[in-house]
Amino acid sequence: MAGILFIISAPSGSGKSTLVNQLRSLVSGLDFSVSYTTRAPRGSEEPGREYHYVDRPTFEHMQQADEFLESADVFGNLYGTARQSLTDAIAHGHDLLLDIDVQGAAQVRQRMPNAVSIFVMPPNPEILALRLRNRSRAEGSISEEVIQRRLAKARVEIEDYEKYGYILVNDVLEQAVEELEAVVASERYHRGQTTAGVAAGDIDRLLKLADRCRRGNAMQRIVPVLASFGVPETARSR
Repeated sequence: MAGILFIISAPSGSGKSTLVNQLRSLVSGLDFSVSYTTRAPRGSEEPGREYHYVDRPTFEHMQQADEFLESADVFGNLYGTARQSLTDAIAHGHDLLLDIDVQGAAQVRQRMPNAVSIFVMPPNPEILALRLRNRSRAEGSISEEVIQRRLAKARVEIEDYEKYGYILVNDVLEQAVEELEAVVASERYHRGQTTAGVAAGDIDRLLKLADRCRRGNAMQRIVPVLASFGVPETARSR
């Protein structure tokens, strides 16, 4: 049996795309939904790889035809996940991974409450700002205004952490990749799927690692991150 829907969200610059790419190289039977967007490609991005790039009238037509599982407006650009991605994954006996922001994740959870939701946090705003600047530099331009706007948005998005089942802090890439792999293996195991490619001796270790990433068990790692972003105490204790 397949068809598990995994949602992964993170503030821009948290290293989510790198994590997703690493996960896809390690885990079989996991399709990735390439989102649609009205924004232009950045740097070395290619159509059909990072996004399907369409104009606004095309995107809005797809919205009106109810072709999206979720859609959101992010900094004036539209993003959406086509329903067909999930249909195709299920037809092939695969699970599906969605890389979407907190707006889209809320829509998907409402429609598909059995989806597995994972939130990736940067360790602190200083490291996030550094990553954003490095990415901007690689794309050929650095806009301090854009970086500050993304940092402010990151703080708001982090306040939504309690809506996710699993929380990862991406401070050490190799560790975060292993945790993400563990979450997928654990959910497959608990839903009766085979864990092909996972050595018998590793499954217990992965189950324990995934359990430590469950929101309720990860607070010791989460609280310092929340404090560094100035997340109010009320948001931390909800």
